[in-house]
Amino acid sequence: MKTHTLLAIGIVSLLAITAQASQGQLAQSIRETQAETSRTDAQLEATLAAINTLTRQTEGDLRPAYSAYCSEVGKTQSAAAWTKARAQWMASDGRKYFQDWQTTIERIGNESLRKKAQKRLNVVQTSYDKVEASLRQAGEQFNPFLSDLADIQKALALDVTPGGVKAIKSTVRSANWNRQYVDKAVKAALKEMDKMQKALSTEAK
Repeated sequence: MKTHTLLAIGIVSLLAITAQASQGQLAQSIRETQAETSRTDAQLEATLAAINTLTRQTEGDLRPAYSAYCSEVGKTQSAAAWTKARAQWMASDGRKYFQDWQTTIERIGNESLRKKAQKRLNVVQTSYDKVEASLRQAGEQFNPFLSDLADIQKALALDVTPGGVKAIKSTVRSANWNRQYVDKAVKAALKEMDKMQKALSTEAK
């Protein structure tokens, strides 16, 4: 009997340690995702600022402004690829935490406590789902935005002249318009990540 009791305590302790480790890993992942998403948002702003600066230039050599824009486009493409990859991770490996949490809850014998734990899981997972959905939407919204940026770069590649810049102004307006949809999805993801940070924090308040 004593052996069975010790074994049961050991199993509960192991589950607690595993859950704590998973919680810490997910919390760290959310922090990293939040930081990277914030950088992505800033990068979008920098890229549009670069092309808007070029279209507003009325004197002097246009080449430096165009080169600055090309540099920002490359950074934005990398940021877009990261956002899509993170959304894919959250939809696959990131969900393992919740699977483990669900399994642990199902092993709780006390019905009242099990229901409360399940409710808690549902709240955190709902927030996670919203983060995932927002990142996925941002990844999808990147497509028309990146297409505009690439087309602008190609159009000016051999025509960095006042006439060439004038010809791309309507596409620049389109890029500015499409940016708002990416920004909306990114902001929604950041807002939910703030909630998740608090939900997963080990700090007592």
